[in-house]
Amino acid sequence: MRRVSSLVVLIALAALALSAPACAQVSDAGEDAIVVISGDVTVPRGQTVDGVFVASGDVRVAGHVDGDVVLAAGDALVSGRIDGSLVTLGGEARLLPKAYVGGDVHYGDERPVVAGSAIVRGDVSKEDGFDSLDLLPFVGAFFLWLAIGVSMAILGALLLLVAPRAADAIYERSRERIGPVIAIGIAVAIVLPVAGVIAAVIVVGLPLSLVIMLALLPLWAVAYCASAWALGRRIVGPPRNRVLSFLAGLAILRALALVPILGFIVGLAAAVFGLGLIAAAIGASRERERSPAWVQSPDS
Repeated sequence: MRRVSSLVVLIALAALALSAPACAQVSDAGEDAIVVISGDVTVPRGQTVDGVFVASGDVRVAGHVDGDVVLAAGDALVSGRIDGSLVTLGGEARLLPKAYVGGDVHYGDERPVVAGSAIVRGDVSKEDGFDSLDLLPFVGAFFLWLAIGVSMAILGALLLLVAPRAADAIYERSRERIGPVIAIGIAVAIVLPVAGVIAAVIVVGLPLSLVIMLALLPLWAVAYCASAWALGRRIVGPPRNRVLSFLAGLAILRALALVPILGFIVGLAAAVFGLGLIAAAIGASRERERSPAWVQSPDS
């Protein structure tokens, strides 16, 4: 199980390395695992961490790693203790005389250099699974998740920049009673597809029904962004930057999307809730326009 989890983490880190840079990280103290997108990691002598996962950068272990050390691209220099496995996809691992690895040493490119007095309790082997077609579905699914997240981030940021007042109105609706908003969202989610199919069959014919259904996808995307915005604004409230608030909410939703089954349920719920927020905001705006307080006097 540890071997499989290391491979999955390694693929995820490799994908993230293509999308976002991060600062180099050096551990000071503490027991948390170190996760770095881009940068070098050093575990100094006398320090202990739970694990080290690096997408792009070198790793030096002079202290104690209680779990695995996983590198996507970079070299590893070990003179301390690793209780788990050492996994490298690209680069070279060097185990100095006092190095200790309690698990296996897997490599995808260059064979590790192991000193004669270094201790490896497991196997030192080339990991053919890195090139296996069995991993392609996982890689494809992750890149799809990543592409959706980036697309949503761009869409939401553009909407906030173009219509900040509409975003504020949506957030205000999220602070009211949630029940009616959810009910409106469910109604809209049911009515729109049904109306689209009926119109396609009766008016324009069955071949175009799929086109009409696909035309609803942008609306679902906007609704998803609306839920991310409302969630993020609750966490990062005013006067903080709107885009920062939205990205905080989106990060939570996209993290939950990685969980099988739960991710689908959360995504569907977010889209439905977002539809309810948009519809409620439009309804509130029309009510204000009809209110006498919004009617200008002749002298104004």
